[in-house]
This record gives sequence, C-alpha cells and structure tokens, in this order.
Amino acid sequence: MKFVDEAKIFVKGGHGGAGCVSFRREKFVPKGGPDGGDGGKGGDVIFRASKSHHTLLDLKYQQHQVAKNGGHGSGNNRTGRSAVDLEVIVPPGTVVKDYETGEILADLSELGQTFIVAKGGIGGKGNAHFKTSTHQTPRFAQEGMDGEERWLKMELKLLADVGLVGFPNAGKSTFISRVSAARPKIADYPFTTLTPHLGVVKYADAPSFVVADIPGLIAGAHEGLGMGIQFLRHVERTALLVHLIDISQDPHTNAWKNFTALTLELESYNPQLLAKAQIVCLNKIDLPAVREKVKKSVAQFQKKGIILHPFSAATGEGLQDILGKIVTLLNNT
Repeated sequence: MKFVDEAKIFVKGGHGGAGCVSFRREKFVPKGGPDGGDGGKGGDVIFRASKSHHTLLDLKYQQHQVAKNGGHGSGNNRTGRSAVDLEVIVPPGTVVKDYETGEILADLSELGQTFIVAKGGIGGKGNAHFKTSTHQTPRFAQEGMDGEERWLKMELKLLADVGLVGFPNAGKSTFISRVSAARPKIADYPFTTLTPHLGVVKYADAPSFVVADIPGLIAGAHEGLGMGIQFLRHVERTALLVHLIDISQDPHTNAWKNFTALTLELESYNPQLLAKAQIVCLNKIDLPAVREKVKKSVAQFQKKGIILHPFSAATGEGLQDILGKIVTLLNNT
C-alpha cells in the first residue's frame, strides 16, 4: 500500500430541504388552512478514526466529500427526510486543519474519535409555520440552508512510542527488523527508507511498544536538502527518541559531530523534540573501524553528561541493553 501522510480535500454538508407551500384540500372543508411541512436537515460530514486505515491514500484520490441533501417538506404537515450523515474513515493520528488559515480543527489521536468537519444545513419551514390571525393563507415557505463547506489540509502523524532518528544508512531499518516483525527495505545505499515504518516490539515481561522508523535526514535538511524534514511530524507524538549514529562511512567524522548535526536538524524543525526522553546509540560496532573508536566516543559523550550505547544492529550485540533502557524510560514517562 502506498504511504500517504498529507491530503487536501473539500468537504460540504448537505443542503437543508425546502419547506412546502400547501393547503388542505379535503371534502367538506372548502377553505382548509396551510399545511406545508418543513424540509429535512442536510447530512453532516463526520471524520472517524479507525485502525482499518493506515494512510490518507483514499482521501488523496477522493478530494471531494459531499453529504446528501435533506428531503423537501410536503403537504399534510409532512416533514422531509433528514439526510444520512457522511462518515469518512481516517487513520488514528490524523490532524485536521483549515486549509486557508492553518487553524487546527481536530486531532483524531484516539480510536473511535469523531469530529464533524462540515455541518449540514437546517431544513426550511413550511407555510404552516407562518399562519397568523391576520395572515391565514401564507403562500410562501423557507428554502433550506446551505451546509458548511471548506477546504481542509489533512496531516497524518503516526502513533508510536519510540521514534528512530538518524542520517541515511545509520541502521534504522536493520534495527526495527531486528526487534520487531516489520520488514522495511534494507540496502547499502542512502535513502532505502522512503516512507515511515512501524514495528511492535515485545521485550521480556514488559508491555509491548511501537517503534517508528523515520526516513533518514541529512545535514541541511531543514533548508530543504535531501528528503527535507517532511517525515519528522511522525516523531512529534513519540514519548522517546532513539538516535542512531553511524561513523563507519566517513573516517573524518566522529560520534559527537554526528550527534550534534542530527540534533540541529531536529531543533530546526521543532525545538520541543529535544525535550523528549532520548537514548543515543552508536551502531555498527561489528566493523573494526568503528570498534576501535568506541572507547573514545563513549568518553567524549560522558564528558557532556550523555550515556552513549554502543551496539550492532547487524549482529545484535548490545541490542538487549538498549531495549531494556527503552522499556525503563517508557515506564517513567
């Protein structure tokens, strides 16, 4: 399934039914009074969060969501039928914004949560409502009201407990494939992950948690370089960030330089991301070039008051310690 996390759509509530102009026509009642019924209410457009949907793909190709109109009133004081509401299914984590103003209208972060994005119009009153002692034969009725309409911007923020962040080829996909049943694409070239992936992790007797593998950043991503920061919204909801650092590709870099460059991109996108609980991990210690720098890297981070966790996603060395740390931090958040 194609992963789509943004969509622009038009929503419109149904038009209210028109009131009726009618007069009683019965035997032995030569001058029956007005009996025009009211129009029915137009349908609402309602968004509902459901786990049956995982992306905004449906809305990407069905941009117009219009509810049905209410039925017209009729004689004998019969009210028109109210239209059925139009329910639109969206994945949990969907943020609904007004396209023109950018105002957040709803954040559907829980299963079953609903929000009326466009209310249907009220039906018009029939001429029976306008009868008075001085005007006993009103020959007019109200038209139904228009339903609300607007353009919306939809954004999906994945619901995950842990977000993996790092530069391309840092080993995020290998990490998530090691600890969960998720099977993202893994290769030895940059940007193998083009869409976020979720994996459910079960460690020891602790409750299972969800890990999100976010496509890699590069230095200057906040300025639009590489894939930019289009996927960082998916770590905004996470309780914990896991930084995966890779120093195997550039002999002139070091773990601290890699870490500071990564945190700069996160801060440029949203400074609040750095306030989250974080774990910093040095990957690929199975490679000789990396292993010989482990002690120096750990000491460098220790001077900054940060614990660096060396491990290898490929062999699994040190992975259990990281999972234990993740569980501990999640339990404390």
